[in-house]
Amino acid sequence: MNPTPADTVTLGPLMIDIAGTELTALDRERLSHPLVGGIILFTRNYRDREQLTALCADIHALREPRLLIAVDHEGGRVQRFREGFTRLPAMRRLGELHAQDAQAGLDAARALGEVLAAELLACGVDFSFTPVLDLDYGHSSVIGDRSFGRDPETVAALANALVAGLHAAGMKSCGKHFPGHGHVAADSHVAIPVDERPLAQLQEDIAAFRLGQVDAVMPAHVIYPAVDSRPAGFSPVWQTMLREDLGFDGVVFSDDLSMEGASVVGGIAERATAAWEAGCDMLLVCNAPEAAAQLLASWPVRPDPRRSARILKLRPAVPDSTDWAALQAQSSYRLNLAKLADYTLLA
Repeated sequence: MNPTPADTVTLGPLMIDIAGTELTALDRERLSHPLVGGIILFTRNYRDREQLTALCADIHALREPRLLIAVDHEGGRVQRFREGFTRLPAMRRLGELHAQDAQAGLDAARALGEVLAAELLACGVDFSFTPVLDLDYGHSSVIGDRSFGRDPETVAALANALVAGLHAAGMKSCGKHFPGHGHVAADSHVAIPVDERPLAQLQEDIAAFRLGQVDAVMPAHVIYPAVDSRPAGFSPVWQTMLREDLGFDGVVFSDDLSMEGASVVGGIAERATAAWEAGCDMLLVCNAPEAAAQLLASWPVRPDPRRSARILKLRPAVPDSTDWAALQAQSSYRLNLAKLADYTLLA
C-alpha cells in the first residue's frame, strides 16, 4: 500500500524491522505503508559498511519525507555493528573514569558520542537509541554495565556530555528507560518486571531523566504499582508526569511491543493502541513480522501530524554530509578517537 498525498507530509507512528541485508519486495511494500515512520536495524541486517550504506540509501529513497533509520548502538554488549566500526566501551567504563577524574570522564563521553554518531551517519543511519539513563543498583542483568553508574547527577552529567557529542556530529538522542529500569532484576525482554518501590524512592531514578537533556525518551516495560498498574510505556499517568512534571517536549518511543514485558496489555493491536493512547509518538515492533503485518493491515490509527512533527525533528542535522572515506580525514573525528585511546576505552 503506497502513501496517499495527504500522508506524504507525515511520518507514521510505527517503527518496524526487516529480516535481511537488503530490501525485498515485501519490505518495500511494508516500509511504504503510511503507518510506518521508521525502521530499526539489527546485527542480522549488517554484513559490512558498504552493504549497510547501500541498504540505508535504498530505505531513504523509498519515501519523502524519508524514513528514520535507527539502531541500538550504545557500546559494550549493545552495539549492533561491530566489524568495521569502532568498538565502543560499555557506559560503566565512562562512569569509572569519571570517578577517577570527573573532567576526563565528561571529555571521554563527549568524544565517544561524536565518534558513535559520525560513524553511523557516514553509513546513512540516522539515529541511535542512546544514552541509557537507568541507575545501576547492581542487580539488573539487562541494565548492568550499560549504565553510567549509581548516582543520578553523575549519570545525567555523563549522558549530557555524550549527547553533546552526538549533537556535534548531527545526531539526536534517546534517554531510556523512563522512569528507571535499573532496580528490577527481571529482564523485560522475557519477563514482566515489577518495581514495588513507592514514588518517593523512585524520585532518585527519575532525577536522571529530569537532569538529562535528551531529544527522545523510551519508557520501560516495567510496572510500578505505587503509581499505576500498567507498565510505564502504556501508562498515561507516567507519560503525563514526563510531559508535565519533567517538562519533556520531545519524542516518546515505546519499547519493543513484542517483548514479554508488554504482554500484560494483550495482543499486538491492544499493545499498540495502549501505547499510542498513553502518549507514545512512535511504536517499535521488532522481531515479529506477523505482528507488524497485522498492524499494517488493520490497526485503525491514522498518522498524527503533531506527533509526526516531533519525529521529523529527530532526523540528522546535516543528512548525507559525509561518507566513510571523508570521515577518516576529519581532524575532529581523528582527535576523538585519539582521546578514547588515551583513556584506554577502545578494545
